[in-house]
Amino acid sequence: MANPILNENYAAQERVLQGEPMTVNGTIQITAFLGLLLVASAAFCWSRFTLGYTDMGMMLTAGGAIVGFILALVIAFTRVKYLIPVYAACEGLFLGGISASFEASYPGIVSQAVAGTFAALFSMLILYRAKLIQCTDKFRSVIFIATCSIAVLYLINFIGHFFHYAVPVINSSSNFGIAFSIIVVIIAALNLIIDFDFIERGARNMLPKDMEWYGAFGLMVTIVWLYLEILRLLAKLQDRR
Repeated sequence: MANPILNENYAAQERVLQGEPMTVNGTIQITAFLGLLLVASAAFCWSRFTLGYTDMGMMLTAGGAIVGFILALVIAFTRVKYLIPVYAACEGLFLGGISASFEASYPGIVSQAVAGTFAALFSMLILYRAKLIQCTDKFRSVIFIATCSIAVLYLINFIGHFFHYAVPVINSSSNFGIAFSIIVVIIAALNLIIDFDFIERGARNMLPKDMEWYGAFGLMVTIVWLYLEILRLLAKLQDRR
């Protein structure tokens, strides 16, 4: 396994038998399209808050989070490409609402988080293309285990909220809390290496054209996660001031 959203077995076992094969450029174009959908829906949800429609904004944020999460699970197991644009729009609503909330508490934090996300994205791409980070089986296994461990911690934290309990290290602005967020940001960024590798291997092994959507989807999931973690880290750092 690599990224929990992607399955390395496709790049190793599947071959396109007819029709056009998957390409890196095709995947990039689809990723850009999904990014535009996400930004457009995020801007719409953000505008609900700035125009004073707070209740609508909160409803869109919660709806986007729930529907987006369900769609991510469905797409991960079924690879239905027609649901991927809907997922991007839902994630945009969620990110727009969350970003508006953080921006209200920490002015300027969203632009910093966006810049940090793009910096991490291009840094990982450079490191991958320069082969300074090799996406070996061991690397994929370590990142997969680390990602799953973080997911379990977040699940415990989520369930704990119903019992008025939260995992301290996740929410705290202490040194340990900040160190935890830094580690999570690094793990999220390293997942990009696995996404790049999946896309490149898929193109090299001539997977079916539809796999471009699946590769773009996995990349979008990682970028959304990375942005949220950078946003959380920046908020913790500002709380320390």
